[in-house]
Amino acid sequence: MSRRKGLPAASDVHNHALKARAAWISIASNATLIVFKLVVGILSGSIGIISEALHSGSDLIASIIALVSVRRAARPPDPSHRYGHEKVENVSGVIEGLLIFGAAIVIVYEAVTKLIDGVHLEHVELGIAVMLASAATNLAVSRGYLYPIARRTDSAALEADAAHLLTDVYTSAGIAAGLVLVKVTGLELFDPVLAICVAVLIMWTGWRLIDRSTRVLLDEALPDDELELIGEKVAEHRGQLIVGYHRLRSRRAGSKRHIDLHVTVPDDMTVAQAHDVAEHISADIAELLPNSDTLVHVEPRSHDPRDDRP
Repeated sequence: MSRRKGLPAASDVHNHALKARAAWISIASNATLIVFKLVVGILSGSIGIISEALHSGSDLIASIIALVSVRRAARPPDPSHRYGHEKVENVSGVIEGLLIFGAAIVIVYEAVTKLIDGVHLEHVELGIAVMLASAATNLAVSRGYLYPIARRTDSAALEADAAHLLTDVYTSAGIAAGLVLVKVTGLELFDPVLAICVAVLIMWTGWRLIDRSTRVLLDEALPDDELELIGEKVAEHRGQLIVGYHRLRSRRAGSKRHIDLHVTVPDDMTVAQAHDVAEHISADIAELLPNSDTLVHVEPRSHDPRDDRP
């Protein structure tokens, strides 16, 4: 049976150096963009550009959180954390989602203030250039680098960081469009109005990140297609090694998959043979789903006649 398309290779899942390098690149790009946006925002007086600098500030914090989380998640199990530290990545996803919400609230506040007090913009062309450059840079880092590595390594922290940067692409493009409208029409109100529209988009992205991460923290089961693959793999042993299986359960922690199930075996099978069967099934599932930990409970056929019931 072939592995489901999109599942990472086992070597990539454990490549913690690759994860850390991706986080460092994100940190460097965000720090550079913050400086440019702040300078141009102050020179132009554009609340849109200044709000983008604040957004990039939240991106920078998110990238630092991603770096810390992937390093922490790479630590092996210890006496206080017998199941490892992988859920740190999901916690970082929640924090990044909250940061996105915070950035959006600040943007809305500043934009409304500008609408009330009035807007005066200068160096509009420079602002447009910086916003377009920011959008291009974040698109390259997010779509071209972070997302592919997040998929290869199955990293929730890097996926959250990539999503965070992708919102910056949309917001930068939106602010640039607003400045173009200001330049063409002379109506400076387009700047704060589009900043508010951008903030709504940011909030939606933040909600998606929080929702996805909290599902893992609440031990949501693996996707149906992965459970189906596990069931098919275990069922391949029916007749030769096992009579059937039941009570298949699963959850995730970061990139780690935790699976447990009960299998029924013939009554005359020895303890040593049953142990070998359990180890064999665990190894097959580990080959099918990288970075998975499977616990197989063995029961005699006469003890539990159920078959293939979760």
